[in-house]
Amino acid sequence: MSESFKKWEGLTDHVKEYINIRVELAKLAIAEKTSRVVSQIIAVTIVTLFFLFVLVFGSIAGAWALSDWIGKPYAGFLIVAGIYMLLGIIVWVTRSRLIRFPIMNAIIKQLHNNDEEEQNS
Repeated sequence: MSESFKKWEGLTDHVKEYINIRVELAKLAIAEKTSRVVSQIIAVTIVTLFFLFVLVFGSIAGAWALSDWIGKPYAGFLIVAGIYMLLGIIVWVTRSRLIRFPIMNAIIKQLHNNDEEEQNS
């Protein structure tokens, strides 16, 4: 009886250890996926910020050039503002297709990218 009790006790110890290891593995997997998504978001934000600076300064330079070409100081800035308004309306109308779905797909791909790598190895 004592021998079988020791075997059961050893088995329960192994099961507890297995469960603890699986919980730790799940925590590490979640941390890895979260860090991948967060780092991707930070990288895209930084690149977007630099692109925004280029766009703003390029727009000012273009508006200034149009103003000189047309001869009226305000005309170039109004033309550039009109172009941005037109682009804003286009983006607003197609926001799901242009913004929402690509962002969702990128996040899902980033989250499932590690799962596919584990299955292939």
